[in-house]
Amino acid sequence: MTEKLLSPLRTCPGPERWLTRLLGAVLSCTAYLLCLPWDLGNRRATQDALTETSPVTSAGVVTLAVVLLLLAAYFGHRDALAWALLLVAVGPATLLYVSLRTHPGPPDGFAGAWPLIWAFFTLLMATGVLVAAAVARQFRADLADDFNEELSLARRP
Repeated sequence: MTEKLLSPLRTCPGPERWLTRLLGAVLSCTAYLLCLPWDLGNRRATQDALTETSPVTSAGVVTLAVVLLLLAAYFGHRDALAWALLLVAVGPATLLYVSLRTHPGPPDGFAGAWPLIWAFFTLLMATGVLVAAAVARQFRADLADDFNEELSLARRP
């Protein structure tokens, strides 16, 4: 059973391959929606409070990071790096963009900074996904066999 779950997706039939990819994209988007609030703007804890608090919790961010890294490692092991990036990072980056775009912050001087915030966190997510996928890809048996075969062919006279 584990051979089926960890075999390269290119060896699977087409419908199974695309269903697995769709499930990965849905899981990454669902993790984002469950771990981070839809409106990321700061709010007052009570009506009379002078300071604002962020609805984003560190537990939610850590949970989202762990889930995305696990998904990236899984798809990096089973599929190409580009697919891991598309399936794991693009969905949450899109949801972050929509959340920042539809819920503008208060006019405090940082209202126009949301594109920079989105770009920074998108770059952070994409880098994490690519690193996790590349590390997981090193454990693929078929890639090790291909590399050893290329080395043996290069040594032949």
